[in-house]
Parts: sequence; C-alpha cells; structure tokens
Amino acid sequence: MLAASRDAIVAIATAPGRGGVGIVRVSGRGLEPFVRALLGRSLRPREATYLPFPDVVGQAIDHGLALWFPGPHSYTGEDVLELQGHGGPVVLQLLLARCLEVGRETAPALRVARAGEFTERAFLNDKLDLAQAEAVADLIDASTEAAARSASRSLAGVFSSRVHALRDALVNLRMLVEATLDFPEEEIDFLQKADASGQLLRLQQALADVQSQARQGALLRDGLQVVIAGQPNAGKSSLLNALAGAELAIVTPVAGTTRDVVQQTIQIEGVPLHVIDTAGLRDSPDVDEVEKIGIERAWDRIQKADAVLFVHDLTRGQDTAYREADGAIAALLPSGVPVLQVWNKEDQCDAAAIAAAMSGPPGDALAISAKRGAGLDSLRRRLLDIVGWEQPGDGLFMARERHLQALRRVDEHLCAARGLLAGRGEHLDLLAEELRLAQQALGDITGEFTADDLLGEIFSRFCIGK
Repeated sequence: MLAASRDAIVAIATAPGRGGVGIVRVSGRGLEPFVRALLGRSLRPREATYLPFPDVVGQAIDHGLALWFPGPHSYTGEDVLELQGHGGPVVLQLLLARCLEVGRETAPALRVARAGEFTERAFLNDKLDLAQAEAVADLIDASTEAAARSASRSLAGVFSSRVHALRDALVNLRMLVEATLDFPEEEIDFLQKADASGQLLRLQQALADVQSQARQGALLRDGLQVVIAGQPNAGKSSLLNALAGAELAIVTPVAGTTRDVVQQTIQIEGVPLHVIDTAGLRDSPDVDEVEKIGIERAWDRIQKADAVLFVHDLTRGQDTAYREADGAIAALLPSGVPVLQVWNKEDQCDAAAIAAAMSGPPGDALAISAKRGAGLDSLRRRLLDIVGWEQPGDGLFMARERHLQALRRVDEHLCAARGLLAGRGEHLDLLAEELRLAQQALGDITGEFTADDLLGEIFSRFCIGK
C-alpha cells in the first residue's frame, strides 16, 4: 500500500448520476507540469479559476472552475487539482479520460484511484488520524441529523483528543513505572510518592467515561436491529406499519400472511432503528414449505437482533393454548438479547382483561394498540432504554465497533495493571508490559499502531473519489 501511495491518482469525486455540479479530483506529487499540460496555463494556489477544460485538439469538453492546492496544504497533503464542471456522467467520464491521457505524458504514474484512497493519503500524510478518517465516511453515510453532527465532531478531532488525553496520562504512568525499574536501588519509592495508584484510578475513570460516550456514538452510527416476533395475527405487521408511518407490510386476518422479513429504518431521538417484521412463529401442520422458510428466517434474525419486540395478542391472553405457545417461543429466545413484551390490541379489551393478560414479571410488559397508535411513544422510549441509550450532550462523537473493542482491551490491561500495582513492587516488569499494551490498544484507534491490512479494510469501504 505504501508503494502505491507514490502514484498520482484521479477519480470522479461526486456521486454517480446527473447533477448540477460534477467534480474530478487529482492528487499526487509534482503535478505542476500536469496542470499546465491539461489546462494550458498555471493556476494560482487556492483560488477558483473559471476556464474551459480542453480536449486533445483544444476544443472545450466543458467550462467550469479549476482549484489548485499545492501540497502539503491540501486535503491529501499532496498536490491536488479539482475540476468542477457540470454533473453529467458523460462529461465527467470525458474529463477523467482526458486527465489519464495527459498523465501518460506528464505524470506517468497517474491512475484511477481506489475506493477511499484520497482519504487514505490524508491519513498517511498526517493530515488526519485514523479516527478522523473514518469519520469522513461516517459523515457521508449518516442517516440522521444526530449521526451527522456526531460524525462532524469526530472529524474535527473530538474523539481523537479524548484518546490522546488518555494516552498522555498513560504515558506519564508508564514513565513512573519505568523509572522504578531503571533505578531499583533508589530508596525513594517512585510509585508511591507520585501517587501511581491514584493516577491509575483516575485513568480508569476517564476511560469509563470515554467508553460510555463511544457506545452512544456507535449506536448513532450503526443503529439497532429490532426484530418484531410473535405468533401469527398478534399484530406484528400492524406494529411495523405504525412505527414506520406507512403501509409497508400486508395486514390480513389470515394466519401466515407474512412469509418473509420486511424491514424499515426509522429514527428515535436521532438513533436509527432497523425494525424487522418476521413471519409468525408457530408449529402447526398447516404450515406450508414457503411459510416454514419464513419462520426459519425469522429465528435467524432474532438470533442476530439487538432487541426483540415479542408481540402478544391481548384478545387471546386468557387462552391456555395461546399462552402455552407463547411460552414455547419465549423459551427459545436468545438469552443475551433484550426482549420487550408488547401486548397489542388494547383497544379491544377492558382494563381487567389487560391486567390479567399482562400478569407477569413487573417492568417487562407494555400494552399498546398498533391499529390506533396508543402506547407507541412509550414503546419508543422503552426501546432506547433497553439498549442503553442515554440522552447525549453536545460533545457526543461518532464511534465504531472496532473502537469499542480497542477501548475494552485498554480496560482489560488497566485492570490487570491495577492488580499488579497492588503487589507493592512485585512484578513491576509485568506492570510495565500491561501499561504498554494498553497504550498500544489506544494507538489502534488513531492509527498509530495499526497494521496495513486493517487500513486496507477500512478505506476499501469508502466511496470512489473520497
């Protein structure tokens, strides 16, 4: 990857299709001759110039703005040229082909960029750290306003600054331990005098705060997989339609109407929820082959869910066979997945019937009417509660699962270090190693210690031209 980064690269930087404006972006080192050959003139740095974009015989492919950013004062840290013309796909392809044609003479290494390669170069040239680079893709992919604002904060370096603060505190603690190792004959107890135990405790408390914020940021980025499950005709499809505010799923009194998963993404307080309606769960001789496949897919989605809405029919709440079938389903639900018991059709029952049907463990059940919308606001709040969402402040940043895993490794190493520190000077070499590993895990977040294969995986998920 590092060898390939020496090539000059070019790509269409705007999304496919027609638009008012289209951009072709070029990045590389020593691109001044290329710019003069392509446009017939030099450009003033960081100044928009309106001019024709000529073809090989001098006829204009398009007219537009050219912007020239000499390195290192550019997005990638290299020389960058942007051609901003009209957003027609044919015009942009002609401009791209012309750049490659001119590059064969003035920039022989010019090639079409890989996905995410411009941002990858910004990372390699120390314009962004890895967490900021990932925030570029998160900002583009944001599906809610809250997610976009959090990604923007990460891009501005809010998350990185929190990680750097942890690193600085950790480095200071490592210095104390290393000093004790280097001068064992000194009478001064470096660790006790410098309150190493207190420093470690404060470091763990700061880490816990960052972990909490990162979990919230990960919820904003990835959303939640919420599966609606239950027996046929309990109102699962009606609930999906009510939450989505649209008739997405077919609703009929016929058991087994829903035979495959139906998914819709909604948002609650800016958190994306991927709500999935599934086939009714039942074990009956009436189940045909198609419905059986739908039931199998339903269980597969339940196993992968972040939360399950187990929908019950209040009008059948006193039916022994129905409750036994519900119990059989409940016994098969995965133990690690939060389950919210949703009793539907409250508009068809009186208060006594509702209370009798919901006589289970307190706090795990909610009565609603999907048809009339009653109780849906409470359902939305409960959904956020069971997955651990907290109302964030203005400083919430975006985070990814790999960031959470890295922070968990830091926590594990710091816990091990606390145990070793309590040994009053014994195993200081092991203590130093745990602190070193903790710092390395922090470095994985910002890219200080990240392997090339992980970088390739991260940037391959970016769009072309970014």
